Amino acid sequence: MAKFVFILIFSIFRYVAYPQAVPFRDVTFQQGDLLFVGAKREDLSGAINRVTQRQAHLAFDHVALVEVSDDRIYLIHATGAKGTIREPMQDYLDLRLPERPEMVVFRLKDDYQRCIPGAIDEAKKWLGKPYNWSYVLNDTSIYCSDLVERAFRPCNLFDLEPMTFKNPATNAYDAYWILYYDRLGIPVPEGQLGCNPNGLAASEKLMLVGRIALAADRD
Repeated sequence: MAKFVFILIFSIFRYVAYPQAVPFRDVTFQQGDLLFVGAKREDLSGAINRVTQRQAHLAFDHVALVEVSDDRIYLIHATGAKGTIREPMQDYLDLRLPERPEMVVFRLKDDYQRCIPGAIDEAKKWLGKPYNWSYVLNDTSIYCSDLVERAFRPCNLFDLEPMTFKNPATNAYDAYWILYYDRLGIPVPEGQLGCNPNGLAASEKLMLVGRIALAADRD
């Protein structure tokens, strides 16, 4: 399996031990790894996390599929700004550097590594599709975790689940989502099937590889 050493020491950890973040200097990526990006507390990112977070130490609002090709690392992902794209990871990191978000890498467990070649091919079929701002599943637009779920769907790696836009503490709709869907002119799609980065990260078919943090210093 293709491997690429980026620039840093990356230790392997399991779910039971959430590692301390390390600078992004010497990271070893493998084909088919999943890069999860830490959520913010506000705006759309915070709203996604408030209704989907499952574990206190894991809070994500984005996920990308890693492809290693021609001695470079690429991300295949659906973004609000560019739609579904394949871009060099370094370009993505340079864009996110001012924010310095936490990033976490997960890897398919050995029993599911066979799914990766097909998943890369499936994900590429969606390149150029616009971002799905409604999060209602369809075949003309797509969002980040939707792309990853579809890519691995032939292997039944992830499950679609009823979506919720309610705050688990109050069981009432999060105010952000009420306004959000009002602006889209559609009902809140409560209960419709979907997926999210936090749900994917909680899969028992993945293992936590390591936790990284962007730093301003790139020696």
